[in-house]
Amino acid sequence: MPETPFRVIAYVTGAVVPEVIPYDQLTHLNYAFLIPNADGTFVPLTNLWKLQKIVADAHAAGVQVLISVGGWGWDEQFETLAADPATRAAFVQNLTDFVTENDLDGADIDWEYPDPGPSSQNFLALIQELRQAMPDKLLTTAVVSYGATGEGVPAETFTLFDFVNIMTYDGPDHATMTQFETGLEYWQGRGLPPEKTVMGLPFYGRPSEALYRQIVAANPEAAYEDSIEWNGEVNRYNGIPTVQAKTRLALDRASGIMFWTLEHDAEGELSLLGAIDAVVNGE
Repeated sequence: MPETPFRVIAYVTGAVVPEVIPYDQLTHLNYAFLIPNADGTFVPLTNLWKLQKIVADAHAAGVQVLISVGGWGWDEQFETLAADPATRAAFVQNLTDFVTENDLDGADIDWEYPDPGPSSQNFLALIQELRQAMPDKLLTTAVVSYGATGEGVPAETFTLFDFVNIMTYDGPDHATMTQFETGLEYWQGRGLPPEKTVMGLPFYGRPSEALYRQIVAANPEAAYEDSIEWNGEVNRYNGIPTVQAKTRLALDRASGIMFWTLEHDAEGELSLLGAIDAVVNGE
């Protein structure tokens, strides 16, 4: 496996407080989300100043910043814009301009569920055109753990992406080690190289979507478990031991860890990012 510096990638949203971002524990930061319209334009980003401050602070700390485009719930817009060469070209031009104007290091495409078939080929065309338009920028994507919609991401795109963020969370097996291992096997089995494989961690529980920081605020001992009764139902999440076990597996067989999202983390000794950092640095 080629020598690739291990990536630690935080997703953040507009809710993040820029002043408290621990850049010393990160290599990349994905700012979510820039929302696409079906005509290839974008919904104006609220609080653009926040992104601009993050870019300045991150670059001063040697951390790269990407804009994440789309996210859950925006498949229809992607399906429409990618199917038409004119709107696809508009999307590529508008995204390239946004990246350039905001001094970003690249773009993370979160068209999470392209369907196999024509949609998959449109996805490939979109990524080919983005790669051509941004040859010197990072180009990444977020994909499902495994399964039918994973087939909508054609293996031909693997050479075009700098790395792929595998969302090994959500679904009926949310946050389990089995889901993590199955996602790794699925994508690498399809030809994704280890040096482009980034494994995902959730900083929240299912089914309630309780945030990790809320869980451990209610019960600090929960930081060392993977489930808790929350509002009358059992919620699954990842505590420190499992996050560290997954990070060790990623160090061995992949090239990075990403997580959704930084704002969900706890501070101090119960921080999941701190737990990741300890493993990455051999502590």
